[in-house]
Amino acid sequence: MTSSIKQKRYEVEMINGNIFKNMIKYCIPLMLTGILQLLYNAADLIVVSNFSNDPSALGAVGSTGSLTALVVNLFMGLSVGTNVLAARKYAVGDAEGMKKVVHTSVLVSVLIGVVVGLFGFISARWLLDMMSNPLPKAVTYIRIYFIGLPFMLLYNFAAAILRGIGDTKRPLFFLAISGLVNVVLNLFFVIVCGMSVEGVAIATVASQVISCIMIMYCLIKTKESYHFGFKDLKISRKELIGMLKIGLPAGIQSSLFSISNVLIQSSINKFGGAVMNGNTAANSLDGFVYTGMNSVYHASIAFTSQNVAANKKENLRKVLLYALLLVFIIGILLGGGFYIFGNTLLKIYTQDPFEIKVAYLKMTYLCLPYFLFGMMDVVSGSIRGMGNSLVPMITSIIGICVVRVLWIYLIFNPNTNFTDYKDLSILFISYPISWIATLVANLITYIIVSKKVKQKMCIVN
Repeated sequence: MTSSIKQKRYEVEMINGNIFKNMIKYCIPLMLTGILQLLYNAADLIVVSNFSNDPSALGAVGSTGSLTALVVNLFMGLSVGTNVLAARKYAVGDAEGMKKVVHTSVLVSVLIGVVVGLFGFISARWLLDMMSNPLPKAVTYIRIYFIGLPFMLLYNFAAAILRGIGDTKRPLFFLAISGLVNVVLNLFFVIVCGMSVEGVAIATVASQVISCIMIMYCLIKTKESYHFGFKDLKISRKELIGMLKIGLPAGIQSSLFSISNVLIQSSINKFGGAVMNGNTAANSLDGFVYTGMNSVYHASIAFTSQNVAANKKENLRKVLLYALLLVFIIGILLGGGFYIFGNTLLKIYTQDPFEIKVAYLKMTYLCLPYFLFGMMDVVSGSIRGMGNSLVPMITSIIGICVVRVLWIYLIFNPNTNFTDYKDLSILFISYPISWIATLVANLITYIIVSKKVKQKMCIVN
């Protein structure tokens, strides 16, 4: 009994009590987790930029982000399915179902990590050539990155299980430790050992291994329904289908987002190394705003899932409205703050005035209206929490991917010989335009889906 009480102190109540207050309690550790992760990723960029003798190191590390996201996000989306299933099983006290979700998720994540990691390692040069990436060091970085992919996926699937039961504190603790190791190893490999891109890549993989070990130890030691045991390791067909039904559309959506981002990155690469460096710095800062809002996206999924499972239909609208309010506040505060202090913050990454101008140009079109993306994401998360992942995938593909691709080829035209970095504003404005289109589509979809879900809940009652 003592052990059970000790375990439950990590969990946030999602069904009863003050939902707004509980949502904040849920989001803060998750937000800090994401911000810590970005700080450690930023450390990679800062260390190679300031301490490496290779002037192309910053661009080599940063320009691979959209590519790794393209390859990884399809499978990372499956963890959304794990999150929803874990939340539902836990809300109704289905211990046997939770056991199947845990072991299916762990085994699937390992298998996918090995296969995709091997693919990425072998095809790294070909993938970068498709992006018009001329930097040899980028190949080195991405190959080492893919070696650590099995550990990264296993950590994220395990973290999805903990998020499903309302625990966002322990993943924060695990990441804080592994991230500190990452920073120390970055400095050691680059400054002491004289390494460059390969040094920060090895440090990243090492930190992923550590975080993976800690979170799996957590699942092994717990006596709750989400306990992991090697003897129970097998794939449950029913749970896998449920995971795929919810997670696969989310993964496809994320991957297709990444395709549009790859096209944008490819267009940026044609402007040369200095513009690539500036874009990398801007992406790193933009990531902090995105991560803050993304914590609310995960909250909308988990809170909606548990309330649907518990037949608390009166809470569904509250969850959405509170999530929209939170993401709006975070987007305005972080986005506006980063824009106001952008020139100062960018000097952490680069001292080159031209690269700072490029980065600030991008931040103008991303940071200020970023709350639109957060609101779009939250509505999509609420729909997924109700068990419908296919429809938001379709609306998001049309609103984000199709709009951006059409914009790139019809408005921006990557074949044009641009001579001024300011011409990139034509490209960057496609971000807020696509967010608005998708937000409107997702809101209409939410109204339709929520009515059907509430009708089913009434029948059950």
